[in-house]
Amino acid sequence: MGWVEMSERELRRAEVLASVLSGEVTMTAAAGLMGMSRRQAHRLALLFADSGAAGLRHRARGRPSNRLLGPHVRDLALAYVAENYRDFGPTFASQMLLERHGLSVSRETLRKWMIEDGLWLSRKQRRRFHQPRARRDYFGELVQIDGSEHAWFEDRGGRCTLIVFIDDATSRLVALRFVASESAFAYFETLRDYLTSHGRPLAFYSDKHSIFRVSKPEARGGQGMTQFGRALSELNIEILCAHSSQAKGRVERVNRTLQDRLVKELRLENISTLKAANAYLPSFIARFNERFATPPARPENQHRPLETTPDRLDSILAWREQRYVTQQLALSYEGKRVILEETSVTAGLAGKYVETYEFPDGRLEIRWKGVCLRYRTFDKKQRVTHAAIVDNKRLSEVLAWVKAHQDDLQPGPVKTASEAGGYTPRPKGRRGRISFVDKHITAKRALPPASVGAAAISEVSASPTEAP
Repeated sequence: MGWVEMSERELRRAEVLASVLSGEVTMTAAAGLMGMSRRQAHRLALLFADSGAAGLRHRARGRPSNRLLGPHVRDLALAYVAENYRDFGPTFASQMLLERHGLSVSRETLRKWMIEDGLWLSRKQRRRFHQPRARRDYFGELVQIDGSEHAWFEDRGGRCTLIVFIDDATSRLVALRFVASESAFAYFETLRDYLTSHGRPLAFYSDKHSIFRVSKPEARGGQGMTQFGRALSELNIEILCAHSSQAKGRVERVNRTLQDRLVKELRLENISTLKAANAYLPSFIARFNERFATPPARPENQHRPLETTPDRLDSILAWREQRYVTQQLALSYEGKRVILEETSVTAGLAGKYVETYEFPDGRLEIRWKGVCLRYRTFDKKQRVTHAAIVDNKRLSEVLAWVKAHQDDLQPGPVKTASEAGGYTPRPKGRRGRISFVDKHITAKRALPPASVGAAAISEVSASPTEAP
């Protein structure tokens, strides 16, 4: 007879129907066991008695589906995909086939066809394997840096960011700092703590955040490097950007560890502010390094002495830009009007560029060839401008500022299109040149009624007509 392919449900039905034919089970009980009506159970019992277990097999098994698309549809769809939608996913490609070519093919059918023809790789096939990278040999040779935004204080405080510096060779935490958000000033402050404690490393390893890397190096304006990159260049420290998060996996993994261990230690200490958390970090770093740090492959320390005075380090770790000085000895900076005091030095600065130094503590200095210039600000009101572009990692900080100051900021008057274009309405009345007749009528209207009649009589008597 040969082999008969049957499903597990069909095999269970065969066992139940065999019990029915042997008299062990009634037809009503068998229908309940098979989950069908008694009439359907009678029909299957007749098939089982005539053809055996093979009679219970589904008749459509092994036959092509009635809804099967023909081979010409498959060839046409794959031809369109190969020609026009080679880099499209199956879902998007099926939508384009229906909209542009009137060819209706489900996304899963198209996915199967594209995989069979090599036009699409499954998620498992697209998976990339990242080979582990060996540690560096020396302490201070490479330091991985990153910022981790997290609910570090849980429900005791708002979200904030932890700046993490970790040595690649030893997995030692060399610097930690809690800040409101990830910014250049946050890294400046963390870098200062690290440099004063360990010295200058050979290189830093970071992601492609705009703090570390210029997004458009071909741009005409700018200095070709970020403020953080400029500071590292003056300190003779290299900055390298990882192509993926897996490449700097050491700092990514320690972020996950800190989000577990450090959060719980802060809870035990009942710490809920940035100031208290930063004061707690040195003792945490010492315990963490004692437990998790490993010795380097080579004993030499690659950190170099700082060799920079504190004042010089302040100037390096500042946000520096150039500003044009107008003829009124004024310049614009961050929405403020800065006016230089007139001295013998500033008298010749009109039409030239000066340097602005903004420090992490909020101080602003204006310098010309290293000399600090005295100034005053004309407009010190600062606010988040309408439709301002805000980096995703600073969104929490900006929203917190807006929430605190939104009630104090009064909206400006809304101008109409005519007012915005400088339109001034004219006074009401007749427009254009006034004629002689209009002047005469205006003069008559200004006189009282009696005087009007007398004026008419005087005009007649003043010009008598001559007899013909």
